[in-house]
Amino acid sequence: MSKQAPPPPENVEPVKEYITLPGTVTLTEEQKGAMVDRILKAVNPNIRSVLVTFSHKKDERTFKYVPTVDQTAIHFSDDGHCIRRDSDEAKRQTDEKERLMRELKQAEAAEKNPELAEAGVSTKILKNQFNFCDRASQTFNNALRDRTAMTEPPPIITFSSTATQWEIYDAYVEEAKAQAAAAAKANAKPTIGAKKTDNKAVDDAVMEGSDDILNSANMLHSLRLMERMVNQNTYNDISDDYKYWEDAADQFKEDGGTLLPLWKFTSDKVKKKTVTSICWNPRYNDLFAVGYGSYDFLKQQSGVIHCFTLKNPSSPEYTFTCESGVMCLDFHPEYPSLLCVGLYDGAIQVFDVRQTSKKPIYHSTVKTGKHMDPVWQVYWQPDDQSKNLTFCSVSSDGRVTMWTLAKSELQYTNIMELSLGDDSSEKGGQLDTDAALAGLAGGTCFDFSSFNEGIFVVGTEEGKIRKCSRAYNSQYLFSYEGHTMPIYSIQWNKFHPDVFLTASSDWTVKLWEQNTKKPLVSFDLGSSVGEACWAPYSATVFAAVTADGKVHVYDLDQNKHEPMCDQLTVRKAKLTRICFNPKSPILLVGDDRGTVLSLKLSPNLRKATKIEDGKTREQTEIGKLNKIIEITTKDRQLMEKAGEE
Repeated sequence: MSKQAPPPPENVEPVKEYITLPGTVTLTEEQKGAMVDRILKAVNPNIRSVLVTFSHKKDERTFKYVPTVDQTAIHFSDDGHCIRRDSDEAKRQTDEKERLMRELKQAEAAEKNPELAEAGVSTKILKNQFNFCDRASQTFNNALRDRTAMTEPPPIITFSSTATQWEIYDAYVEEAKAQAAAAAKANAKPTIGAKKTDNKAVDDAVMEGSDDILNSANMLHSLRLMERMVNQNTYNDISDDYKYWEDAADQFKEDGGTLLPLWKFTSDKVKKKTVTSICWNPRYNDLFAVGYGSYDFLKQQSGVIHCFTLKNPSSPEYTFTCESGVMCLDFHPEYPSLLCVGLYDGAIQVFDVRQTSKKPIYHSTVKTGKHMDPVWQVYWQPDDQSKNLTFCSVSSDGRVTMWTLAKSELQYTNIMELSLGDDSSEKGGQLDTDAALAGLAGGTCFDFSSFNEGIFVVGTEEGKIRKCSRAYNSQYLFSYEGHTMPIYSIQWNKFHPDVFLTASSDWTVKLWEQNTKKPLVSFDLGSSVGEACWAPYSATVFAAVTADGKVHVYDLDQNKHEPMCDQLTVRKAKLTRICFNPKSPILLVGDDRGTVLSLKLSPNLRKATKIEDGKTREQTEIGKLNKIIEITTKDRQLMEKAGEE
C-alpha cells in the first residue's frame, strides 16, 4: 500500500520577503517610528500671492490686479444625473410621476367603462398599439412658363486711333502755329491797305524752333508740375503734417516743445559730402540752396550746389558743380536769382540760377584778388554809389573783402585785415609789434548790423570777436573775449540793435551786448556747436546744432538756463548747419553725410508775442530782451561784489 502525504499544519503564517528597490532611501527603526507633524492650510501653494492677469476686453486691453483668488484645489469632478431625495427637484419629479400614473389608471378604467368616457375622462394618454393608418395625398405641379422680349440693340460705333510720336509732334506744331499766329495778330497794327499775314512766313517761324519741342522750356515746366503732383501724392502724410500738425501735448507743458521731422533732402552726388551752408531764397519761401564740401583738409574734392524746394523733396530744382568744395553761399535780397558762393580754395563765384548754363557769371582769380585760404562766409551788401552790386567775404587769410560786380569781372577792396593784436580804438590804436610780425588772424564768420550798415562783427579761429567798421580799416572798434576755440557762427539779433549771438567749437553758445567785453549769458551744450541762429519771429528765441546730432531751441523769455527743446534728430552723424524759414515754422538742419532734414516747430516753440498797448511789435520785442539784459547785468554785479568780499 502507498503512503499518503501528511496534511499541512494548521495556522502557519507565510514567509514575508522584503525587496528593496534600487535608489530607495533606507530608514532606521527610529526614523520609521518618528512622528512627523504636518499642518494643512487653506491656501493653495500653486497660486501666487499677488496675481496680475491680462484683460482681453476690447475697452481695457491691459494688465489688471486680481485682489481675491479661489483657494480650492479640485482633484476630481464629474457631472452626474443623481439628485438628493429630499431636494425640491426630487419632490417635484415624484409629484409629476404620481400624477401621470393616476391619469393612466383613469384612462384605463374609462377604456373599459364607457360611462366614465362619457363623463369626460380622457383616454388620449393611452397608446394605440394596433390601429395605425397612413394617409397620403398627391397634387399636380404647375406647368412652367417661359417669357421672352425682343428689343433693338443699341447702335455700336467702332473707333480706333493711334498715338505715335509723329502725331504728337504734329499736334504740338499745329498748336505752336496757332500761338504764333495769335501773337502776330495781337502785335500787328491795323493800317489802311495793309497786307494779309503771310501764312508761309508763320509756318517757317514755327518750324524753325520746332526741332527741340521735347526739350523746350514749356515741356520742362510741364514735367516739373507733373513731378510735383506725383511727389505730393507720394508724401501725402508729410504734406498734411506740414500744413495741419500741431502737438496737442504743448497744451499741458509750459516750458517745453518738440520738433516734427518732415522731408529729407539729398542726392546720390552728395552722399559723401558735408553740408557746409544753407540759405533760403528771399522771394520764394519754399526754395533754398545747399552748399556741399568738406571741412577735412585731406579729403578735399569738388563742390556741389543744390537748390531744393519743399514742393519736390525727391530731386533738386537746380544743380551747380564747382571745382573746389563749397564753404558758404548767399542769395541776393533784391535779385533772388543771383547766388554768391565761396569755395575752399579761396575763389568767389556768382551764379544766375535762371540761366541754362551751369557756369558762373563771375569768378575770382589770382589776378582779381582771390583769397588764399577757404572763404567761410559771404554776405550781400547794398549797392554802391554807381549802382553796382556788391558783397563781402571773410577768409582764413585774415582779409575781409568787398567785391563789386563790374561789367566784365569782379573788383575787390580789402575793408579790414584782421591782426592778431588787440589794436582796438580804446587803446589808442597802438599795435602790438609781436602780433604784427606773427601775421593775420584767420576769420571764420562775420555779420553786418541791419541797423547800421557800416558796422560788422568778425569771429576768428583764435576765439576772438572783433567789432569793425567799413569806414576805416586801421583798427578795431571793440574786442570781445569769452571763447577759447574757433568761432563757427556769429549773428546780430533781428530786433535789438546791440545784441548778437556766437557759437563755437568750445561747446558753448554765448549772448553778447556790443558795449560789454564779457558775454551776458553762456550756454554749455555738451558738444561742439556747428551753428546758432536767431528765430525771425521773436527776439528771444534761437536754435543751435551740435556734433552729437541734437537740435537745441532756447526761449530766453521763458527760461534763461534750460532749452525749450533738446531733441536728437540724426544718429551716427554730426549736425553742421541750421537755418530758420523766414515765414513758415520750419527749421532746416544739415549733417556731414549730405542730408538736409526739415523740422516743424511745435506751438510752444513759436509763440507769438503779445503786442503791448501803444507799442509796435519791434518795440515789444526789444523790451523783452532789455529786461533779460537788465536782470543778467544785476546778477553779474551781485556776483562780482560777493567775490570781492
